[in-house]
Amino acid sequence: MKKTYLMIFLMMMLVMAGAGCSSDETEMKPQAGGKVELTVSAAVSLQDALNDIKKSFEKENANVEVHYNFGASGALQQQISQGAPVDLFFSAAEDKFDKLIEEDLIEEKKGIDLVGNDLVLVVPKDSKKGIGSLEDLTKADKISIGTPESVPAGQYAKQTLENMNLFKEMEDRLVYAKDVRQVLTYVETGNVDAGLVYKTDALNSSKVEVIAAAQGDLHDPIIYPVGMINNLDHAKEAKLFYDYLQTEASMKIFEKYGFKNLK
Repeated sequence: MKKTYLMIFLMMMLVMAGAGCSSDETEMKPQAGGKVELTVSAAVSLQDALNDIKKSFEKENANVEVHYNFGASGALQQQISQGAPVDLFFSAAEDKFDKLIEEDLIEEKKGIDLVGNDLVLVVPKDSKKGIGSLEDLTKADKISIGTPESVPAGQYAKQTLENMNLFKEMEDRLVYAKDVRQVLTYVETGNVDAGLVYKTDALNSSKVEVIAAAQGDLHDPIIYPVGMINNLDHAKEAKLFYDYLQTEASMKIFEKYGFKNLK
């Protein structure tokens, strides 16, 4: 009988010891995943360049995963103003960026004017409208530009048409788009006769022809500022990506896609 009790006691001790070891092993194992996720709200015209930069950044920083929220700068700025959880904002217009500085959502010293762009007139490759210059826009039945209130490219396009004294004459022919990529799509598909888009977007399309670039005195300078949002949960990692955007390797990627280096 005593032997039986002794055997049961020993078995219970072994089970408890095994459970203890299992518990210790579980505690010692690293947590699955463990990556820090960053959210970057960026102008849609930056999409191709930023996707390339993301690949090289994540290869060098395996513990950080970058997620993009692409859209019109005005819409993105409003989302951030309303509390959207964002780590960095990369705008296609200074006024949208400055708005967040005024609201104390970005510190001015935590931002930089990084790249620039040009505004160009594009037409479908097979266009028969005879549009050979900005002045020839009067030959178009439909012209697409971004919605000026929320799309910086649309704002620059409106300024260009106003300074050429064409806006009132052509207002009824304008087809507004939610962002510059939609303008490009309208031109590519022949839904409009012409459009005003960024040079960087036009260069990436084989379906449009670039007719002319708007001179700098026709619109505000096209500047893309980028900055870190205040009170971040992952400030260290956000600063890491912010600094990476300014490296020589990143600037070469921006230049490859037609952006101007403003550093």
